[in-house]
Amino acid sequence: MHSLPGTGVSPAIARAIHNLPPLILHPFSDQAGPGKLLESSRASLMLQGLLPVDECTRADLDRRVLEGRVCELRMLFYVGKDLRRWIEQCMEFVEREPGLDQSGIRPQSFAALLINDTPVLVRTKLRDWGVTDYKAIFTRALGLQAVFAEPPQFPALADEFVRDYYRYADQMYRCWQQSGRYADLAPQGFAFELYASSEYSRMLEESWEIGKAD
Repeated sequence: MHSLPGTGVSPAIARAIHNLPPLILHPFSDQAGPGKLLESSRASLMLQGLLPVDECTRADLDRRVLEGRVCELRMLFYVGKDLRRWIEQCMEFVEREPGLDQSGIRPQSFAALLINDTPVLVRTKLRDWGVTDYKAIFTRALGLQAVFAEPPQFPALADEFVRDYYRYADQMYRCWQQSGRYADLAPQGFAFELYASSEYSRMLEESWEIGKAD
């Protein structure tokens, strides 16, 4: 999805294979996260009449739902932080690479590559992790990053926003993505790999051990 026609990179650049920095995702849940999400789901089912209501009032149940939403929102914020870090690293790569620095590539180019033209190996790995709706996750995570400089806190957020934050996050992403022209990146010309932070750390440790042995 592009708000303005993207300026495609030159055929010569598109034919070359550019190996981008790896995308590294860190754990983004605190100790209270899973518990709050479970409470929020149960409270939502109670409000819908799908579970017996306990001694809590409707206001208490609604508050549990909102607390779970804030937890989700904060988790997405941290995913977005990893995505923005990767995009910044990709832009640094572009600035150093002859022929790419004047090609019209912008941060939005890499967001579109990640979300709309996800490399097969990255897509497969995400699904192996059980992440099926990764496009929505990445879209909303980047949308929140476009607005919030720090993890959102409940007291500073309106209940209406919290309740439907995903709708707002989708629009935030569209607004950021449509803020100017950017080059379309041919997926066959730009490659990157996806790692969990623990997986990437193990790879670094193994490479260091090999280096010591040499």
